[in-house]
Amino acid sequence: MPVYSEKVMDHFQHPRNVGEITDADGIGELGNPTCGDIMKIYIKVKDNKIEDVKFKTFGCGAAVATSSMVTELVKGKTLEEAEKISNAAVAEALDGLPPVKMHCSNLAADALHLAIEDYKSVKAGKGHIAKVETCDHEHEGLDELEHA
Repeated sequence: MPVYSEKVMDHFQHPRNVGEITDADGIGELGNPTCGDIMKIYIKVKDNKIEDVKFKTFGCGAAVATSSMVTELVKGKTLEEAEKISNAAVAEALDGLPPVKMHCSNLAADALHLAIEDYKSVKAGKGHIAKVETCDHEHEGLDELEHA
């Protein structure tokens, strides 16, 4: 069974910014068919800054923790700063993740990037982009017990 840092456990047990923004400016939804994690991130943008951010996640504790941390990392940041958030930055902010759970940080960062992409598409008058995407990150070492 993976060993999690205190920060991962805190964000899993007390996730920040959970919920939905009904009038979101951008929505990014990402699912992973291999492990079953699904993340949806909503952003509200004002003056090129992420004024509010919320998430809904169906998945393991690491998926919830990484989603929560992403929202904490980007609130108040410019879109350009938010676009630079990487899976490594998410994992580092949580004091690390077990190797078998690193894909969760990819999902959280990628869902954020999709929300920003969606916002830019709407702002450009092109409408919302496809809301659900499937990631294809590698999941070496995942097995039924790891995700139960």
